Amino acid sequence: DESVDALVRMAVAQAEAGADILGPSDMMDGRIGAMRRALEAAGHKNTCILSYSAKYASAFYGPFRDAVGASGLLVGDKRTYQLDAGNSDEALRLIERDLAEGADMVMVKPGLPYLDICRRASDAFGAPVFAYQVSGEYAMIKAAAENGWVDGDRAMMESLAAFKRAGCAGVLTYFAMDVARALSQ
Repeated sequence: DESVDALVRMAVAQAEAGADILGPSDMMDGRIGAMRRALEAAGHKNTCILSYSAKYASAFYGPFRDAVGASGLLVGDKRTYQLDAGNSDEALRLIERDLAEGADMVMVKPGLPYLDICRRASDAFGAPVFAYQVSGEYAMIKAAAENGWVDGDRAMMESLAAFKRAGCAGVLTYFAMDVARALSQ
């Protein structure tokens, strides 16, 4: 498949440029195995793959798509290849497949609506599970704070604590700088 071939070339190029962890966010079947084989053949046995195994078709991606001007450019329906919100078992099958193909860790995206997936994956596989707190989750908390409906810092920290309780080894979040500020005080 041309897309998998392109992902493999990018993975090797990024490893050769010094990347320690690669995070392919596509949903192509077989890409993790192909990337792992190519990385090892090129001598990059210690380059980790963080697979976006459980990537749901979500309304929470909207603010990011608006920010980069992609909302009006999207053609087709991502629901044809991203996971359905009501389906938890398929996420676990995809996580298991990606780990078997050579992923070192997995991503659940978005995070808060899928804390159950984070917990189930963490309990089932023993591999590090990361959550991506996407733009819509961030915007929801920011908007509520700006309107005085919630204490923004407390809601931010509470949302991040939820990921840890759900078994996540780490969280990718738009709140990174805000968290660093709050923790340094």
